[in-house]
Amino acid sequence: MKVSSFMPAVTQMIYDMGLQNYLEGITFECPSIALEEKKVVVKYKLEGETLTSEEINEIFSKTKAEGGTLYYVDEPILESVAPDLIFTQDVCDVCQIDTESVARSAYKLPKVPELISITPNSLEDVFDNALTIAKAMKQETIGINYINGLKERIANIVDVQRKHKIQSKSIMLLEWIEPLFNCGHWIPHQIGYAGGIDLLSHPSGDSIVISWDKIVKYDPEVLIIAPCGYGIERTMEDMQFLIDKPNWNELRAVKNKQVYIADFAMFTQSSASTLVDGIECLAAMIHPEYYSVSEELNVKFANYHDLVVADL
Repeated sequence: MKVSSFMPAVTQMIYDMGLQNYLEGITFECPSIALEEKKVVVKYKLEGETLTSEEINEIFSKTKAEGGTLYYVDEPILESVAPDLIFTQDVCDVCQIDTESVARSAYKLPKVPELISITPNSLEDVFDNALTIAKAMKQETIGINYINGLKERIANIVDVQRKHKIQSKSIMLLEWIEPLFNCGHWIPHQIGYAGGIDLLSHPSGDSIVISWDKIVKYDPEVLIIAPCGYGIERTMEDMQFLIDKPNWNELRAVKNKQVYIADFAMFTQSSASTLVDGIECLAAMIHPEYYSVSEELNVKFANYHDLVVADL
């Protein structure tokens, strides 16, 4: 069986489960190990461009309004891969290529592959997706063991809260800076397992534009900034959009030095393992007196105040 994954989260889960020998075709945003080993079939028209959050939003919004897309299938490479199965997605046509766009190219192949759309809304959906992937690749037992191991990690986090009777803190996690987007889909569930609650989020639904006034009135105890597609260094480049806003310095999270910058992959990349990494990191950000993380995960988030001081 020859498999292609046009969703980075699916590629990550395939590697997590040790099934990468079946994988041949991927998308340009897939994990680095896959980019080194597999053929890149899906490409991005803005690759190599250096743009701000605001500029990226304007380009995506204009392209979508015109019925276009910034992603495309390199059809000669797809034909050379000749997959039996392609995993696609329909969670967000802004972030990644969608099933319809893939289908237009796939249906031109001499042998039309099976297309499976991986489209989670909740955290439980993500675990179900992992099993769907494993089943489609005839490796259901591997999928079950993978999921059970991840759920055990979550149980360990929750056990600490029960043992110490930890009270939840008010959280705000931003998926984008300019304009401001709240968090949606599975991220509010991650926050809940980590001992927080984000009352401005949209559980199991799309993230949406939110006004700065609402955030100021909500005044969260902990503010976490994890723009989709951004690592810590890239997010810091756009922080001026936030710190220039009125009342920034009056937010509880800012005054108490509880603003964190986090790698997007732990939240908006819906692979089961990276989301559990995200829960562990969230717990360490929200309740640092009770949780710590491995050295590997410790580099995935940073206190904004510490980063600013380090640059001085």
